[in-house]
Amino acid sequence: MSILVVGSVAFDSIQTPSGSVENCLGGAATHFALAASYFTDVRVIGVVGKDFTPEHEAVLTRRGIDTRGIERADGLSFHWTGSYVNNLNEAQTLNTDLNVFQSFDPKIPEAYRDSEYLFLANIDPVLQARVRSQMPKVRLVCGDTMNYWIADHRANLEKVLRELDVLLINDGEVRMLAGDRNLVVAANKVLAMGPKTLVVKHGEYGATAFFGDRSFPGVRALHPFRAPALPLAEVVDPTGAGDSFAGGFYGYLASQPELTPCSFRTAMFYGGVMGSFAVERFGTERLQNLTREEIDQRFRLFKEISHLEYESA
Repeated sequence: MSILVVGSVAFDSIQTPSGSVENCLGGAATHFALAASYFTDVRVIGVVGKDFTPEHEAVLTRRGIDTRGIERADGLSFHWTGSYVNNLNEAQTLNTDLNVFQSFDPKIPEAYRDSEYLFLANIDPVLQARVRSQMPKVRLVCGDTMNYWIADHRANLEKVLRELDVLLINDGEVRMLAGDRNLVVAANKVLAMGPKTLVVKHGEYGATAFFGDRSFPGVRALHPFRAPALPLAEVVDPTGAGDSFAGGFYGYLASQPELTPCSFRTAMFYGGVMGSFAVERFGTERLQNLTREEIDQRFRLFKEISHLEYESA
């Protein structure tokens, strides 16, 4: 099964307690695509500038990712500069240069129109809606957003929410979107806005899924499900952890023959696995050099730390 992801392909300059890097490959679509590529076929739509070289593209193509949807524009690629020196759980944005991303107008290649899964990464909801309308036959649509769109572009965002099977955002964004501090109440309010299912990211504390009556065909609304995060002795770079979670989560779902409560819960564990790998190195370095054996071994570790009964190896 193939996933089409629409979002940013960018460069990041990052400072953390572990050090700093300049102009490393990043962006929501990049992290998502690399994480998802270990589970299924991935196609990317984005825009880059003249500073995006064949070596950068090879990071994606070596993982079998289809990059025909990445547009080359005259100018520089999106560049974000941020710091985690004061708090690893919250990025301090030092500078944002949208560059060619400012005029991003996603174009869907004809070869991508048979994609079965669609992921709308964190971009303008007007663009998200436009892409969604051009992909009416996808089996599942998952989307992301952020506080900026919630605060200043709510009307357009609400149109997108009604078209989503899964909304995947962090707990602060859920509370902001719903206008309620209680996460359970806020989650139910968000579900009432249209998404069939809500996945809430809690950073180093894992993720929680909230289900509605339409989450699974023929299955009544389920209790929320909580998946843990792996306790790590060292976090080098949190940038892209949430997008890597999304890639692991959605990539696993796309690899399964059908959407069931069991496959959904398992996908959340694989999301946590990919997020935990992403933070071990700067940028996408760790995601570039994984093996499926490493991924499955860490998945078993996730089960071991979270299940009451397990068989040790």
